[in-house]
Amino acid sequence: MSDEVPLVSIVTPCYNSARYIHTLYQAMNLAFADRDFYYGDPYFPPAEPVRGLLSKEYARERAKLINMERNDPNIKPGDPYPFQGERNPYFKLLEKWGEQQKGAAKSDSQESARSNEEFEKDFYAGTTSVIAADEEGWVVSVTPSGGWIPAVIAGRTGIGLSQRMQSFVLDEAENPFNVVAPGKRPRATLTPSLALRDGEPYLAFAVQGGDSQDQNLLQFFLDIVEFGMTVQEATEAANFNSFQMRSSFGNHESRPGRILLNEAIPSWVRSELRRMGYEMTFAARTSGPINAILFDRKHGTMWGGSSNHGEDYGIAW
Repeated sequence: MSDEVPLVSIVTPCYNSARYIHTLYQAMNLAFADRDFYYGDPYFPPAEPVRGLLSKEYARERAKLINMERNDPNIKPGDPYPFQGERNPYFKLLEKWGEQQKGAAKSDSQESARSNEEFEKDFYAGTTSVIAADEEGWVVSVTPSGGWIPAVIAGRTGIGLSQRMQSFVLDEAENPFNVVAPGKRPRATLTPSLALRDGEPYLAFAVQGGDSQDQNLLQFFLDIVEFGMTVQEATEAANFNSFQMRSSFGNHESRPGRILLNEAIPSWVRSELRRMGYEMTFAARTSGPINAILFDRKHGTMWGGSSNHGEDYGIAW
């Protein structure tokens, strides 16, 4: 009836429900597609469209592309230039983005035969993470990386050179900002993070694991601010990983719709994700491993957390 008060539905996200996983997976697909076309050395021309990429209006426009019913394997980079008042100088490249990779995938029999196990080994190529803070307020989050075995050794020095050069591209059609050049740094997966609350450090966190870093740290952050987990609970929580972005290592391959889930994910969530077009793989531990420090300003304390993956640990004195 016209005089009845309409019902209002307030939906709270359910941790690791099919809808939550799907929505976050799609949002990451959009962000990683932009990464794969626009990210490069910010100190080397051309200048990346940073203001547009960080624009809230641009984010809202990109979010409209999310299909809430199925995974979209064809997500492409957007055009952030209008959101910083400019025209995209690489619009023609943007229109054709992905065509080269699709053609290579069809013609390259070795690539088609390459196993998911080999792909994921490259995807998670090594890193480490260190988080530290002291009573005077100094905080640091670092992710040293790039000298994993097998390494190229500099002469007889014993110093292993970085393997990060493989993150460059050779064709500007793939990413005009990340083409290899003398003196230039490649796009990196390293994501040491510091979150502020009221202008002061709230969370210092980092993780190892190649292209899984942004994904695991995003979920760690959401686990604390959205789901109320403690810092230790969040470092051990059951994350998921998308393999739909282009890998930063190896042949820069992608696996649209492929997803890593924790073994504890229930059967009804698996069934729903399968219906949505996902190809699932599982692991007992999927949190990172993450290391983090949370600053409790109310009680003047610091809380440390480390994932239960093996050699990660915390020390306080």
